[in-house]
Amino acid sequence: MESVVKAKPQDAAPPVVSIERIMAMIPHRYPFLMIDKVIEMVPDHYAIGVKNVSINEQYFIGHFPGKPVMPGVLIIEAMAQTSAVLVVETLGKAAEGKLVYFMSIDEARFRKPVVPGDSLHIRVEKQQSRKNVWKFSCVATVDGAKVADAVICAMILD
Repeated sequence: MESVVKAKPQDAAPPVVSIERIMAMIPHRYPFLMIDKVIEMVPDHYAIGVKNVSINEQYFIGHFPGKPVMPGVLIIEAMAQTSAVLVVETLGKAAEGKLVYFMSIDEARFRKPVVPGDSLHIRVEKQQSRKNVWKFSCVATVDGAKVADAVICAMILD
């Protein structure tokens, strides 16, 4: 039986995977690091990442002046980065720092805007993996309401 590693309620709890650990696992860095922590994970099954959306994000300068909205493509990127953390945790230290490339983004839907002050929760569930290709079902929520979802496929390379 698998054990679920879970942080305490909401975002006040210590992360299962801290920002420092995320930065050791994937090569992304500010301003393109789109997750702050992982609060729940079962390796080889699912992970829940969190992005605390701040008005200080660079993209809000132009998207949109006077009405800041997180770009949908960056929500998809947050899904991909959460998926990459799950892959690395599943494969172990040998996978740390390797690049994970998008192969496809399917069924992407954006349902509500994500704005400064929101805490974006990204749940990724592995649908399948074959060799170095992984497929995930992803759902992003704010305060429990679905804001975006997609199916992504990626390849991890040496």
